[in-house]
Amino acid sequence: MKLAETVTFGGLGEAAPASAPWPGLARAAELRGDEAALRALAGRPGARWIVFWQGRPLVREGGLVRLPAGHPVLPEATQELFLGLEAGEGVWALDLGAWQPPEGPEEAADPTLRDGALPDAVPHPDLPGAAFTALRAVMAELDAAEAGQAAAAKAVLDWHVSHRFCARCGHESAARMAGWQRDCPACGTHHFPRTDPVVITLVTRGDRVLLGRGPRFPETMFSLLAGFVEPGETVEAAVRREVWEETRVQLGRVDYLSSQPWPFPANLMIGCHAEALSEEITPDPTEIVEALWVDKERLARIFAGRDPEIRTPRHSAIAGFLLWNWLADRLD
Repeated sequence: MKLAETVTFGGLGEAAPASAPWPGLARAAELRGDEAALRALAGRPGARWIVFWQGRPLVREGGLVRLPAGHPVLPEATQELFLGLEAGEGVWALDLGAWQPPEGPEEAADPTLRDGALPDAVPHPDLPGAAFTALRAVMAELDAAEAGQAAAAKAVLDWHVSHRFCARCGHESAARMAGWQRDCPACGTHHFPRTDPVVITLVTRGDRVLLGRGPRFPETMFSLLAGFVEPGETVEAAVRREVWEETRVQLGRVDYLSSQPWPFPANLMIGCHAEALSEEITPDPTEIVEALWVDKERLARIFAGRDPEIRTPRHSAIAGFLLWNWLADRLD
């Protein structure tokens, strides 16, 4: 799919160093174990830090706040994640951890809660106009480069919070490799950030597409069918299994279209296109409350906001991205 990397969190941006073979942030993984090189980069005037708190990036006017070294908001010692090089300068992300707003909800005192029960935006008193904002709420406002950086940072920083202890022996592990690894000092096991693959499928039959509504969705929210890839399963097999389990619709050919990093908490959404061989729908009530076929004429009304029963899909999510491109005949 020619437009695959224009999906939110999948864009590579336009601000790469001249030596990078791709646009956007160069991850520079070869520097993660070079502490001297990272210290030198962090001491340069162009070094910048993206700040998170409870899973939320600090944003101002729809863009990430980037703070220089020594800024009073930055703590002296905190978990730092080296994101890479942008225009030759180092970019880091860090989580403020136990910081609490001077005035805010009681839930803010719980560092394990993350962003689930907090307001959409929590202002920082020392940065006028800046607020820790839920990434879901602001992701459509970020440019491609910033969205990708925010997604990577959120996923890895959240992983450090939820995987503090070794899965092998239970001892507390320590961050290594510039935040991209945790090592257990007791048994020596290395742990790495996890990514859970999820297939999400544009199921079509002629000029109709299959949409479903999950039990937790609002009544007017429909999306493409999706599910986790299980161990020992190919992407194609996962697509066929998930669609069959949820709707009893049989599939023929399955093709890959696009993917989207989805840091809620750490998924990789693998967008596919599948041709349906059957039409009858029998929803699995534990997975799908309702499923239906929607033709292109109705889908156009949905995107125009003129359908009273189905809300407009979010362009920032891969489901809306795939549906819009299918409607516009731009899947190739």
